[in-house]
Amino acid sequence: MARKKRKSDYNHIKLLAAVFFIALLIFAVLKWTQSRKVKFHRFDGFGIDLPTAFHVHGIDVSRYQKRIAWDQVKDMSIKDIRINFAFIKATEGSTLTDKYFKYNWATASKKQVVRGAYHFYTPNTDPKDQAAYFISKVKLLPGDLPPVLDVEVIGNAKPAVFKNNLKIWLKQVETFYKVRPIIYTNADFYTKYLGNAFDEYPLWVAHYYERNKPRIDREWTFWQHSDKGNVNGIKARVDFNVFNGDSVAFQNLLIP
Repeated sequence: MARKKRKSDYNHIKLLAAVFFIALLIFAVLKWTQSRKVKFHRFDGFGIDLPTAFHVHGIDVSRYQKRIAWDQVKDMSIKDIRINFAFIKATEGSTLTDKYFKYNWATASKKQVVRGAYHFYTPNTDPKDQAAYFISKVKLLPGDLPPVLDVEVIGNAKPAVFKNNLKIWLKQVETFYKVRPIIYTNADFYTKYLGNAFDEYPLWVAHYYERNKPRIDREWTFWQHSDKGNVNGIKARVDFNVFNGDSVAFQNLLIP
C-alpha cells in the first residue's frame, strides 16, 4: 500500500507541476501580447483616440475637406500632439485633378506643413497615362514626402495584369522623381491582391479602429487608423495617420 501511495503522490506532483507550467506559459503569453499592444488615449480636441506610442502624426485630405486653413492646422496642439504632415489628393486616372489640390498643395507649403501628394489609381486606364498625368500636375520639392499610389479597386482586371500595371506606374514615377513611391491601400486588399510582389515599396496601410497595430504581415511606414478626426481649419471629418518611426526617421524619408 505504501508503494502505491508513493506512486500516487508522485503522479499528483507531476500533475500539479504540469498545471503550474501551463499557467506560467499562459501568463507569459498574455504579458507578451499586452506588451505589443498600442495604447490609445482620447483627445477630445481631435475627436478620436490616438495611438500615443507614435510621435509623428498626420492627416490626409481631398476635395471632401475643401479649402483648408493650413495656418490653423499648423498651430493646433493638444498635449504635445501636433499635425506633422498631410497627404493631399492630387489626381485620379488620367484626366481628373482634385478640385482643391492646387490651393491646398501651395498653401500647406506656405504654412510649413510637410506635404505629400497621392494619385488614386483606376485599373481600367493606361498606367503610363496615369503616371504622366500625375507628373504633369505635381511638382515635388525638397522636404516633401515621396509620391503615393492609392490602390483600392481592381475592377475587372486580371490580378497578374493588375499587378504588372501598378509596377509600370510605380517605376515611371520613381524614374521621374528619383525617389521610391509609397503604396497606399487597406490591409486586406494588400494581402489579397498585392502580396510580397510589392514588399520593396514603403506601405501606407489603412486599418481603421484597430486597437493594436495594423494586421498585416510586412513592415509598414504609415498607418491610417481613423477616418473620423477633427482638426482646426478643416470643416469636415478627416483621416488620421501615424508614422512608424521617430522624427529623425521621418526626416530621412523626405525628399532631400
